[in-house]
Amino acid sequence: MVYVRKNQRDLTAAERKKFVGAVLELKRSGRYDEFVRTHIQYYSADGDDGLRVAHMAPTFLPWHRQYLLEFERALRSVDPTVTVPYWDWTRDNTPAASLWGEDFMGGNGRRGDHQVTTGPFAYAKGNWPITVGVTESPFLSRDFGNPANPIDLPTKQELARATAETVYDSAPWDSTSRTGFRNALEGWTRAAGTGRWRNHNRVHRWVGGLMLGGASVNDPVFWLHHSFVDLVWSRWQKKNPRAGYLPAAPPPPGSAQYRRVVARNEPMPPFGVTPADVADHHRLYRYA
Repeated sequence: MVYVRKNQRDLTAAERKKFVGAVLELKRSGRYDEFVRTHIQYYSADGDDGLRVAHMAPTFLPWHRQYLLEFERALRSVDPTVTVPYWDWTRDNTPAASLWGEDFMGGNGRRGDHQVTTGPFAYAKGNWPITVGVTESPFLSRDFGNPANPIDLPTKQELARATAETVYDSAPWDSTSRTGFRNALEGWTRAAGTGRWRNHNRVHRWVGGLMLGGASVNDPVFWLHHSFVDLVWSRWQKKNPRAGYLPAAPPPPGSAQYRRVVARNEPMPPFGVTPADVADHHRLYRYA
């Protein structure tokens, strides 16, 4: 049966409570931290050796689609009525948005150490210790807008520039690709200052704290962010039905990306599914 992912702003109080409850149960059981470990393991950059699948690569979108599905299945094993809502950061773009409410994601971090002290994921509540990460801080942290070097959330116009691309991706299939929808949405650019962060990347930078880097999954808002990224891709696919995943064939021996990026029908570790396998999600879920 096809289920629905809703805009977080449209969730009822009961739906918010159920989602938070399922996330906390995954954390209590240790299953949540397995998702954190997976993201850290597959968070690799252009300069790293070996295969890249999660970031700075064409598989950014299909890899996270499958990753989100795996997480959603875990949530639904706790409560079959729960789905992953999405956060439209072009619309709910201030710290006053309901997203950051006491009953949902909690708010910004406090001055000094940026520790989140409100909401169900506050360290003081005892339910959300950070045990897997790239820092030793045991608490969830945020630094909305990075006051030391201010940055805003992406605008509708900025997102529209990405969705105006009509080709999925382009060589050299990394963070330097100048054209293509994937990199425009992922948000790597050669601009200076805070302008170099666009769309997906800019959201991570705006939230700050643990949302920076490979351990960003420690902040539950990660899932709502990537649910919206997936929705944007889904809409782009509908608008560009002939624009399939690229590269269609593996980069040849001798090329800079040989065995470093996944082609359309090659499996994405650790899931074993291909980009082609996850191209159509409509038999599983849809967006409200």
